[in-house]
Amino acid sequence: MDIWQKLLANQVLMSAVAGWTVAQVLKTIIDLILNKNFNAERLVGSGGMPSSHSATVCGLTVASGLRYGVGSFEFAVSFILGMIVMYDAMGVRRETGKQAKLLNSILLENPLKLSGEVLQERLKEYVGHTPLQVCAGAILGIGLAFAIDLLCYP
Repeated sequence: MDIWQKLLANQVLMSAVAGWTVAQVLKTIIDLILNKNFNAERLVGSGGMPSSHSATVCGLTVASGLRYGVGSFEFAVSFILGMIVMYDAMGVRRETGKQAKLLNSILLENPLKLSGEVLQERLKEYVGHTPLQVCAGAILGIGLAFAIDLLCYP
């Protein structure tokens, strides 16, 4: 039981987990509204609005700054990690999603045989984020970290 108390008392961890959780729930609700059907994969999947990656690392970074100070190595590591994650989400991962979308459309028209096996599974298209999705996730994570600091760790 002591381990659960220690985990819940960890402000930095709770802020990061809250950022991811809230972003995933919001992403699922937005997808439900836009597509008029529930897609359970959105609860854990990447891509979409808001970026749960950005919400997680921004919650982590802000909580580290609040808990240990912006001059600490914890804040520095969190900040650099956050920059890399958000840059990657808008860059490489977004381009990967665009390529998957193109390949899926090509394969739909002309099924491809590899080693005698027809590729039937679609490539995952939701892997990256637009700058707006990353920004929304960042704002969400920052806001949650401040709210958690005020409400749970006075």
